[in-house]
Amino acid sequence: MGTLHGDLTIESQFYQNVVVMRHGDRIDNFEPLWTSTAARPWDPPLVEAGKVRAYCMGQRLRNQLGFPIHRVFVSPFLRCLQTANEVIMALCAVADHRDDPNDLSSNGVVIDPSKIKVSIEYGLCEMMNLRAIRPNVAPNDGVFDFNLSQCEAVLPAGTIDHAAEQLHKQLPKWQETLEGARTRYLEVIKALADKYPSENLLLVTHGEGLGAAVYGFVQEVEMVRQVEYCAYSLSRRPIVFSENQSFTAGDLVGLHEGQVGITYVACNSKVASDDSLKKTNII
Repeated sequence: MGTLHGDLTIESQFYQNVVVMRHGDRIDNFEPLWTSTAARPWDPPLVEAGKVRAYCMGQRLRNQLGFPIHRVFVSPFLRCLQTANEVIMALCAVADHRDDPNDLSSNGVVIDPSKIKVSIEYGLCEMMNLRAIRPNVAPNDGVFDFNLSQCEAVLPAGTIDHAAEQLHKQLPKWQETLEGARTRYLEVIKALADKYPSENLLLVTHGEGLGAAVYGFVQEVEMVRQVEYCAYSLSRRPIVFSENQSFTAGDLVGLHEGQVGITYVACNSKVASDDSLKKTNII
């Protein structure tokens, strides 16, 4: 696998990798009464087990992907920000803190923040409708307030790329359709890949966003049955750079062996899955 990053040579070619990941275990699926006292009941954090899962998945990515992650994009919802924080801490941990069996979360882990650049992308946000935002917690006026500085403060210090511009500077309109949300996710994934063609990307989003990536990039998928917490999909495409820094890219193709924590039905009716993670609902 190519991992070209930085200076490019004449007619150089490599493979760009794009990993799309779902967030970890959200608190309102385990503590139903949490919403009754929460200031932002539509924006649940992770439970502690969700942070552990995210950190361990970060370790798995670092050890098993076979290529580095150069850049991370994350939805502004708190559960995604906290997931990204744990994953990034695992990816950037310095040698003394790698794969310590006592490290089940990022607590006390020392990192090298120069390894990864991180940005918040509104286009990766939750589906903005009552299918995803539960009616009992959705704002009556459909207004969701996110403070970008507060969102960035959840992520590891020194990793934020303040020069990066968001593709979507505003959230999608409230009550977007399922089809519209799936189209949005695919457009954002492709646009981010095109914007950073010499880098491998990790996108931390929601269940429907990951499902859209599977439908959009994994060939011959008929149905996505299950998307687990911290599941991810790996897609890849060839990139050829010319002397003038222009590039020609192939299509992103999801690798069947690169789907982790996802159960889906292929067109040949065989069910493909990875049972290493706990099964949960898609939202």
